[in-house]
Amino acid sequence: MPDRHNAYGQPVGPLLPGWTARPLPPRRAIEGRYCVLEPLDAARHADDLHAAYAQAPDGRDWTYLGVERPADLAGTRAHIERAAQSADPMHFAVVDRQSGRAIGTLALMRIDPANGAIEVGSVNFSPLLKHTPMSTEAQYLLMKLAFDELGYRRYEWKCDNFNEPSKRAAMRLGFRFEGVFRQAVVYKGRSRDTAWFSITDGEWPMLRTAFERWLAPANFDAEGRQRMALDRFRLTRG
Repeated sequence: MPDRHNAYGQPVGPLLPGWTARPLPPRRAIEGRYCVLEPLDAARHADDLHAAYAQAPDGRDWTYLGVERPADLAGTRAHIERAAQSADPMHFAVVDRQSGRAIGTLALMRIDPANGAIEVGSVNFSPLLKHTPMSTEAQYLLMKLAFDELGYRRYEWKCDNFNEPSKRAAMRLGFRFEGVFRQAVVYKGRSRDTAWFSITDGEWPMLRTAFERWLAPANFDAEGRQRMALDRFRLTRG
């Protein structure tokens, strides 16, 4: 895109004719092929989530979250109750369509309707959800909501710069790395450098096609193993 200049000869960004603030995300279920995203509800989801998180042998999945792993079911219920009451972050439970059980959570947050920017975060996937088609579909469903239904321009992913699994996940999903904000956050008594990633609305159509092709049943064998990796679909056409 060629540079634009104002009356003073200064370079300026492209015009956005007709731009208006975007709607807030709706608090409703989002249906997928493998999973359903349901607005987090302690009465409905807390027991399932406690059982799912208990599949992990230790608390390492909570290291880079803002809270520690609850010690017991009562602690999990209290944690889910607090999260469910929040409008931003707006938390969703990832529910396995086959079992009907919640097996992880994620959230839309730092919701900025005026600028059309929104972030996915607070991702807490249990061992029952990690490395499954459901984990990718959950991310795709929120992206599709943000871009296709609500018309946001920018979709963000941020994480502790030491969180290598999170950074790899962002890149696998098609986010672009934007840099590191040094000493950006204090949490759990320590300093955090924050790695920033994003997807823009101009990049979304190609990514959407790749997600849909990867998630198609034909891409998985009888044991549920992928036939072709997600990033390969971003390199192919047709």
